Amino acid sequence: MSDDDFIQIFHAGEIEAQVRFNPSWNLRKSALLARIVRGGIDDLSALFIEGCPFFFLATADAEGHCDCSYRGREEGSDGRLFPVARVLDPHTLVFPEFSGNGMFSSLGNLLVNPQAGLLFIDFPSQSRLRVNGCAEVMTEPDDVVRALWPTALRAVRVRVEQVYWNCSRRIPKRIV
Repeated sequence: MSDDDFIQIFHAGEIEAQVRFNPSWNLRKSALLARIVRGGIDDLSALFIEGCPFFFLATADAEGHCDCSYRGREEGSDGRLFPVARVLDPHTLVFPEFSGNGMFSSLGNLLVNPQAGLLFIDFPSQSRLRVNGCAEVMTEPDDVVRALWPTALRAVRVRVEQVYWNCSRRIPKRIV
């Protein structure tokens, strides 16, 4: 693969920022950065995702106005904690939608712009993982969703496009 193949994951604005704000930028460095981005979720990333107690969900409406929301685990009546998300295969993950404040900011955005970014953080290990993809609101939970999250009103299925571990610097080391 050539350097040009690797930098295809960066859009024009990202490349411009690399050039403008990083004096040591060059195509070789972009190619090296691009190698960390994967097109699917591997086993280690799946374990990390399913073990996280929360994640942040970034969405935008049709005009590009952004929203970021917190998604945390639910607890069953028996005290059992449900996973915050489940990896179905390397290119698909699903997460539940529970009752909230009734604004439906994230779901409304996904209905008009399916692009979503998920940020999973584990403070004790100072690790974070980004997942970007195309999301679909599942208005009728299927058997998998019902089994995983019996109290979910619906779920969101994400077709994974990019997965990458992010720099751990500046993540406070806290026990959650």
